[in-house]
Amino acid sequence: MNLLINGENQPVEKEPVTVTDLLQINKIKSPDMVSVQLNGVFVDREVFTETRLQEDDEIDFLYFMGGGSY
Repeated sequence: MNLLINGENQPVEKEPVTVTDLLQINKIKSPDMVSVQLNGVFVDREVFTETRLQEDDEIDFLYFMGGGSY
């Protein structure tokens, strides 16, 4: 299966594949700190393990970072 992940084509051999699987396949550090968009829609963290991906889905991993100034 081919997926578009953060704008880059990525073949994935495992099927079916869930959002949780994809986080593990891509060795995402601190997956609890990553938001996931699937075809432009945010996926609730509670359904990562249930959300199956389809051929040519577009997935974006979004990392929220804190910051500030003195």
